[in-house]
Amino acid sequence: MKKINLNMPEVEVRENRLGSITGFQGNAEELVKCSGSGKLCDQKRSFSQCLDCSISKAACMVTLIQDAAVICHGPVGCASCLHEFAFTYRVNAPLRNVARPTQRRIFSTNIGEEETVYGGGDKLAESIRSVYKRTQAKAIFVLSTCAAAIIGDDIESVTDEAEKELGIPIIAIFCEGFRSKVWTSGFDAGYHGIARKLIKPAEVHRKDVINVINFWGSDVFTQWFAAFGAKPNYITPYSTIDSLSHSSEAAVTIQACPTLGSYLGAALEQEFGVPELKTPPPYGVAQTDRWFRELGRILGKEEIAEQLIVQKKAEYLPQLEKIREKLKGKLAYVTAGAAHGHALLSVLRELGLRAVGAAIFHHDPVYDSNTDEADALAQTVRDYGNIPNYNVCDKQEFELVNMLHHLKPDVLLARHGGMTLWGAKFGIPSLLIGDEHFSMGYEGLIRYGNRLIEVIENDEFVKNLEKHTINPYTSWWLEQKPYTFLKGEG
Repeated sequence: MKKINLNMPEVEVRENRLGSITGFQGNAEELVKCSGSGKLCDQKRSFSQCLDCSISKAACMVTLIQDAAVICHGPVGCASCLHEFAFTYRVNAPLRNVARPTQRRIFSTNIGEEETVYGGGDKLAESIRSVYKRTQAKAIFVLSTCAAAIIGDDIESVTDEAEKELGIPIIAIFCEGFRSKVWTSGFDAGYHGIARKLIKPAEVHRKDVINVINFWGSDVFTQWFAAFGAKPNYITPYSTIDSLSHSSEAAVTIQACPTLGSYLGAALEQEFGVPELKTPPPYGVAQTDRWFRELGRILGKEEIAEQLIVQKKAEYLPQLEKIREKLKGKLAYVTAGAAHGHALLSVLRELGLRAVGAAIFHHDPVYDSNTDEADALAQTVRDYGNIPNYNVCDKQEFELVNMLHHLKPDVLLARHGGMTLWGAKFGIPSLLIGDEHFSMGYEGLIRYGNRLIEVIENDEFVKNLEKHTINPYTSWWLEQKPYTFLKGEG
């Protein structure tokens, strides 16, 4: 495993750094064994319907920093996906107790034919000055696009010169879509820029602050950490440039999703001396036990962790038995990103449902922490057994549709928008919850279980939709094996 190198302007992509893959078909146990033995090979598709872009993953981290601005350096179309994060910021701000959410500052250099011939460096420099004059942002992020990379713009030099001129951090983030098939490399690119240019070496180390690398879920950690005499420092969204700069002072870094935070967690530990809690996030009873115990161990407060576990189990586990009775024997299918997909598999198994399969968007055989302890899929298999029909696919919806047609689960669980549509078209009750903290901990199991019961019992709409919907996929495709276009050795 290569050590993280913050002296380099660009982060190494996951295919090279971690051996990540986007193509696999089999079962979860096979995948875990291949990952552990070093024999994991990516399988190629002879047909691909769609692919996500790394730039949106980098953008979703940096555009949600409260006092920063973001410039997308490329054609204006490359910035068309960024407006959704302004919506996300405002809608989810109440979950994080942000009283007055500020307007997002998102810009494009809008390079055209002239810049692609003569270079877009001058236009980028002008854009940086203009954005600073208009926003007075405390930092400006510049996202590199495929067009800017192809014409060879020296973005790092432009941002370095602008930083000297304006006196604020100007951070180049290299997240071009063609750089990596594993679009989560965009998270790493964003966090690489933050670690390089924003986080400062700690003058003091505090025992009352815990870094939380997450998306935009509700604030469950303030209550949990209070028992340990600590408070969360959220590392985007809703952070500020100042709070990010002091992330090196925290007692420990935890992650709501290792797919998201693996790189920054490792960087904070390796470069700034902040220990990373490597145990996967607290989804399911067994994993929540382990997570609280490991947090207590790192903080030197094991007794408090044990007290919290006993207290919460006494409060919530009796409710869990009633939920299991209602969900017992139900079949479920999961589609989500890697770490959260593994989390949902643990949650549904804990609630008494049977997992008949999963479509997970990519697979990391290792994380940057380089420890088996962080392997959430292996932990799920150890806790609850094997998962059949386990498919690694980068949002290839034609495979998902085929699998749903063959398996006919009682419920579809999803993490990303647009995926639940296919369950509904087949008359399958489908649940998408954007708040990644919703099912965390013992209380999260109760919340998620009750929501699942509600979705399964109220299926009249999807049953009617199935009768009247037109499926764009032909009967020929639905009769094929789901992995017909997946080639190569597993």
